[in-house]
Amino acid sequence: MIDVFWDRYFLVSATAFDAGLFPGNREVAAAMKEAVFGSGGEVKREAPWSLYIVNYMYMIYVGSGIVFLVALAELFNITLIKRAAAGFLTLGLGMILAGLFTILVDLNILHLHWMLLSPRYNSGMWLMLPLYIIYIPLIVLEIYLILSHHTNLAKKLALPILLMSLAVEFLEFYVQAKLFDMNSARHLWTTYPLLTFYFMISAFTASAAVMMLYTFLVYRNTDRTKCAAMMDLVKKITLYSVIALGSYEATAYLFIDKKWAGIILFGDFKFYFYAYLLLAVAIPFVLLFKERSSKLAKVIASVSIIIGTYLGRIIFVYGGNAYPMSDRFGIGFEKYGEYEAVKEIVFFMPSWGEAAIVIGSLGIIIFVYRVINLFFSVSMMREP
Repeated sequence: MIDVFWDRYFLVSATAFDAGLFPGNREVAAAMKEAVFGSGGEVKREAPWSLYIVNYMYMIYVGSGIVFLVALAELFNITLIKRAAAGFLTLGLGMILAGLFTILVDLNILHLHWMLLSPRYNSGMWLMLPLYIIYIPLIVLEIYLILSHHTNLAKKLALPILLMSLAVEFLEFYVQAKLFDMNSARHLWTTYPLLTFYFMISAFTASAAVMMLYTFLVYRNTDRTKCAAMMDLVKKITLYSVIALGSYEATAYLFIDKKWAGIILFGDFKFYFYAYLLLAVAIPFVLLFKERSSKLAKVIASVSIIIGTYLGRIIFVYGGNAYPMSDRFGIGFEKYGEYEAVKEIVFFMPSWGEAAIVIGSLGIIIFVYRVINLFFSVSMMREP
């Protein structure tokens, strides 16, 4: 984080505005050279989104997916999941906070006070704020109601939480569409709104996989009978999600931008894409399709899905820099001219600072879960 903050706040760089204020100034010229051709931050200026947005999207979607599945179990009285609901919700909460931590680092955090002093209410940050101010406290309240055995109240609260989990899935897609619409190379966010179903299906697949892995890690040495029964249930949810994800991938590329689809399916991204399909769809399907899968097979399938769906997010975000995508030349400053034809993939490896912060977000999940579990024993199975 120190490395990222040093580059962001103390590296000398400048903008066209500075050049207008100080025409001919050598220091400004050198700073502009750094801004255009150098790093100037935790990611290249030419590639303004990378690993941060990947991790943010993954954590938020998967965390809210876990919360959604638990709320659904509350409404339909699925006893097996309700027994471990507090632990699942705490895990989902930790992932949501980890996602917010990741994006907070990328939001010019030392200057965040300007968000309040000079607000732009149509910006992505302001659109996200009301949702999380309500959503996160509701999750905490649901955990409290479960721990205090207020079963009826917990069930009543499950419906608004379920609806808000879906709102997170849809609103986050819209927020990201606003952010990415600045760059014509990423027009898929707004041109193809049905892509939100990809995020939802892949998120629910990853959520079920995380829940299955969590069940094994937490309960394998406690009540083995209940652990096995819960893993069998979550396995079915995971298998259905994998089938839905595979069905989506089999048809989605028939309806999106053909040039972009060609780059992903047959261009430089093809190896990443097929690795994603192998890890997120093929291997889990083979391992989970059997009626009686071993615990080891379920664990391997879970890990494979988690890695595969994360790779899918990376492909989508980095694939947004693939040229050419269409003849849509954006809005704002981009509508005044056209870029020359570029055939190469605009790709930059994330800096070690970015990677370290993403790895550190896993620590946020562990920290949140361990602290809450220390005081409230959320990992204990409770009879609903």
